Amino acid sequence: MKSGHDLSETIVANVRYLRRYARALLGSQKSGDMYVRLCLETILNQPSVISADDDVHVQLFKLFHDVWRMTPGATSDAPAGTEVSPDHSIQARLDALPPTERQVLLLTVLEKFSTSDVAAILGISETEVVDLLRDAWDTVKKQLSTSILVIEDEPVIAFDICSLVTEMGHKIAGTTSNQAEAIALAAARKPGLILADINLGAGGSGLTAVTEILASSDVPVIFITAYPELLLTGDRPEPTYLVTKPFEPDTLRVTITQALSNRSSNQSGNGPDRQAAG
Repeated sequence: MKSGHDLSETIVANVRYLRRYARALLGSQKSGDMYVRLCLETILNQPSVISADDDVHVQLFKLFHDVWRMTPGATSDAPAGTEVSPDHSIQARLDALPPTERQVLLLTVLEKFSTSDVAAILGISETEVVDLLRDAWDTVKKQLSTSILVIEDEPVIAFDICSLVTEMGHKIAGTTSNQAEAIALAAARKPGLILADINLGAGGSGLTAVTEILASSDVPVIFITAYPELLLTGDRPEPTYLVTKPFEPDTLRVTITQALSNRSSNQSGNGPDRQAAG
């Protein structure tokens, strides 16, 4: 059995991953981090909600979903990415993955939970999880294409990213390893999504480039970095979508789908704040 101190350390260590999931699910750092904060407040007020005898990682994610469902405007029937007074138009429903499918896909692919763990987190059967996961992948394959700007200074990784997104049916708006060129390409070609490394070496900073791009555009951005934990502190404006290097193809596919689905939902209704870039 863990001591109280050990349990606290385990919870803190897992909060960064909960932030990553919450931001990706809800489509913004602001709303994602708000629900994580509500989870931590619940633990402080009711310490017994997390038991040292069970898997703390699973319990923490289950608590997030319990808190999310109990918060006004955040029901499981609302399109992911909405908070209060969600848009229930037919177009908004068509543009986004059904909420539970999104949750299952992100939990299994982004957070690497088993189907049995996902069942425990969401309070559904494992059979339902398997069915929802299959339906979610079917939806991913049918997603409409967009143009994608790739900002990456490692040629092999840039090639892998471009190959993956073209296989998904998307177009490449351009590739660059230079901060200034990235800004110019985004202004000229108006991509529907940006995939960016944070450190471009001699080419400058992908984070700085994206910050400038977002000053005049609301394009979704996925950062691909070897050090995601540095951008999951919740202490400052941080990216909404993070993929860890070396990335697994399915993780990037799911994150691309989520970013584009959240963008569609937000454009159709009252979506969350624009994502922070740095």
